[in-house]
Formats: sequence, C-alpha cells, structure tokens
Amino acid sequence: MKKLTSIDRFKEGSQVQGFYICVGKYIRYTKTGDLYIDVELRDITGNINAKIWDNVSELNLKFEKGNAVAISGYVESYKENLQLIVRKINKATVQYYGRYGFNPAKIVPSSKKDPHKMWENLISIVKDIKRKELQRLIFLIYKSNKKKILIHPGSIKSSYNFRSGFLEQALSLAQIAKKISPFYNLDKEIVIGAVLLIKIGVLKQIKSGYIIDYSKEGNLLGQSVISRDILNNAIKKIKNFPEDLKIKLEHILLSYENNFHRKTSYRPSFPEALLVHSIYKMNSNMNLMERIISDDNEETDFTSIHNHFRLPVFKK
Repeated sequence: MKKLTSIDRFKEGSQVQGFYICVGKYIRYTKTGDLYIDVELRDITGNINAKIWDNVSELNLKFEKGNAVAISGYVESYKENLQLIVRKINKATVQYYGRYGFNPAKIVPSSKKDPHKMWENLISIVKDIKRKELQRLIFLIYKSNKKKILIHPGSIKSSYNFRSGFLEQALSLAQIAKKISPFYNLDKEIVIGAVLLIKIGVLKQIKSGYIIDYSKEGNLLGQSVISRDILNNAIKKIKNFPEDLKIKLEHILLSYENNFHRKTSYRPSFPEALLVHSIYKMNSNMNLMERIISDDNEETDFTSIHNHFRLPVFKK
C-alpha cells in the first residue's frame, strides 16, 4: 500500500492517498451543465477543498458529510490554492480500513492518553468506593455507556473538546478529588462519585461523530438536566437507594457550574457541592490554558488575547 499523506504534506502535482473527514459535500453543476461534487476535507493537520469530476453518480453513493473517508487522487493548484482531485473515495471504517492504517485518533483531535488505560484507572478508583450503593450507581452508568465513553469528547468548544476528552476529564477530576478531599472534613466518596457524574449528560447532549454537534436533547434541555435524568433512571434500578444521597447528587449535578450569580436558582449549598464546583472550575481552566499555549505557534513570549481568558497568556 502507498504511503498515507496528511493534508499539510500535499504538494502540487503529487499523487496522494489517505484518510480524512468529509466536513462538507455539495452537488453542483459546471457552466456547461455537467454534474460534479464539491467536497471539504479535514484532518488534524489542515483543510482542503476537493473536487469529484468523474463517475459522479457512482461516487456520490459512497460517502456522506460527516464520514471519515478513504481517498486517492492528485493535487493541483487552482487560483493559487491547492485542491484535491478525487479519483476514488469510500467511507472509512476501522473494521475494513484498520488494516490499511486507518485510525480515527489520527484524523481528529484526540486525547494523547490511551483511552483503555484511562478506563482501567477510572474503574480502579470506583472500586475503592466503600459505599456500595454509590459504587453500584457509577458502575451501572459507566459500564452501560463504555463504548461511547471511550471516544466521546468532553465538550464542543470548551475544555476537553477532543476524542476521548470526556474520559480524560472524568479521570482527572476523580484523581484530583481523591487527593484534595482528605484535607477537608467532608464525605470524600460523595465528592469522588459526584465528579464522575456531573458531566454524564454530555453523552447525550453531544452527537459524537467525526463532526461533533449538539443533539436535539442537548439544544432543548441542556447537559445538567440530561445528567439528572440519567442519574435518576439508574437510581430506579438500585433497590433502596438512599434518598439523602440521591438529593445531594442531584443538587451537585445542577449546581456545579454555577458561579454564584444571585439570580440563578442552584448554587453549591453544602461543602461537598462547593468542593466539586471548585475542582471542576480549576480543572477546566487549567486544560483550557494548556491548550491555548500548545495551540499558539507564534515565536513570542505571550499568546494573543483572542482566547477563553481574553488575556495574553505567558508561554514560559
């Protein structure tokens, strides 16, 4: 098999093949009335416009917008910009194209950590929870959603907004909670359990494809409400689940993002809820700042002010 070529290595006149994300697909007509397909492609190195001039009707059935695609073609220059002329294209799946080098983590932003190792570390933390009802609740939710959790992003535009980001964030939050909680006179297991549950609604709030977007539920209900529904549906399956624990978990799920604005209804109202709020805010902000620094390619001491914090971040 020929060597796979990332978009940043495209050169005029070169024959290329590789795996990319189809982020746009448009059926168009030339001035003479001939049908062609205008395609927008992306991988982690860049974007490029592509054209399908030949076998349009046949190739149109091979893929859709949002698919990972296997492509072969050649690169040409058009109006001083490179574009790819597609000869062959198919929807790419790990099942069929894995043996040819297809790995979703190589074409979309992904966690740098092994999701399977992160899963094992997270499960070991849950196993240490002594309160059996709480341990069973977390296992019930996580194990029933394992396939999705291994790949799901943590958000669309905020912290951990990459493949396996949800899992990386959940594990990070749990590790921080485990270390910080002993410094305070509170229920450590509620804090650990809660940080694993506060963003569980993301699994339904976001459609986790190669192009991530909000689901219908995500747009209309929001993450906190979805999280609470997932929590309560799981609790119904656990006989004699403590009512006091249920109410505390619900409160944390509804209040953890609150910045103590007076007009909002739910603010962290007991010590464990406040600690979960603080851990979440700290962890999210640290992740955002790390990414602002790593994404800035300018040879300067500070980043631009066009970032989440709206300030020049010192790059060390």
